[in-house]
Amino acid sequence: MGERLEIVAADDAGIARAAAALADGQLVGMPTETVYGLACHAFDAAAAARVFEAKQRPSFDPLIVHVASSADAWALVGGAAENQSTLDERGLRVARVLAEAFWPGALTLVLPRPECVPGIVTSGLGTVGVRVPAHPVARGLIAALGEEVKKRGRGRADLPGAVAAPSANVFGGVSPTRAEHVAVPCALVLDGGPCATGLESTVVRPTPEGGVVVLRLGGVTLEQLGEVAGEANVTLAKPGEKLASPGMLERHYAPRTPLHLVSKLEQIDPGSLGGQRVGVLTLTGERGRGMGFAAAEVLSARGDLVEAAANLFAALHRLDAAGLDVVVAEAVPDEGLGRAINDRLRRAAG
Repeated sequence: MGERLEIVAADDAGIARAAAALADGQLVGMPTETVYGLACHAFDAAAAARVFEAKQRPSFDPLIVHVASSADAWALVGGAAENQSTLDERGLRVARVLAEAFWPGALTLVLPRPECVPGIVTSGLGTVGVRVPAHPVARGLIAALGEEVKKRGRGRADLPGAVAAPSANVFGGVSPTRAEHVAVPCALVLDGGPCATGLESTVVRPTPEGGVVVLRLGGVTLEQLGEVAGEANVTLAKPGEKLASPGMLERHYAPRTPLHLVSKLEQIDPGSLGGQRVGVLTLTGERGRGMGFAAAEVLSARGDLVEAAANLFAALHRLDAAGLDVVVAEAVPDEGLGRAINDRLRRAAG
């Protein structure tokens, strides 16, 4: 992890200091309701390059741009959306309906890229993922950055504050859900407490036909999307589809300790693993009792998938620090947020 990062209180002074650092082209650990992000000024190509370097992130994996309000989002991409055939009137209509339903919140919309967003942020794509986070510290920091940039005379008056912010971890590793989990070099980390959602945002691409393609499962469920856009209009991206969103690689979100995913813990006999120290990750912990595991993490004793999602990455961080040889994770019910939890576990297992 390298030298210890400076964690500062997310008060007015801390936010002002972080906004100044971002305006200077530095990186900041930023709390959101999903996970902690490694933020840079979204319109600063050199700062975005530092994000890729700090995370050891491949250049083909695009970043998500965060703004402080829906109005700022449409101010940012409105002209691009109206002038590109990738998203016609029907696509724009469904995008606005989804934004109205889920912003601020854990939904990222893939929209046409405006010229002010550098190509390095979008990995050369003609689209950009845009989100309005629900965490008040994130929105406060983004707004403060916009004011700081304009105060310095560096920004266009018509552009809102915006940060590009992937998760603040080394690429492919476990996402951070607490300030102390942030494990990449940056100027400072704003401590906004534990993340309430604990899973990255759901990423969707509205289509010209008025449909919704889900590129990454996350904090907004398929059921919730279906209630707003119509169940028949919501589809999952096909395997092998071009990376238009983060989190689409086969191996991702992985702890350093090897992880195996099973449907039932009974499939694993800890005693048959040659004396290795085996940890277990389960939803309620009922089936893990008395099975001889060296460490155990229970996501939700009452089987609540919302609580389980919020606890997932913190539990993986603790298991990774427990000196284990292997971690066995039991799949959760594949419904609601359980789909996103299982998606993360499958990718962690690789």
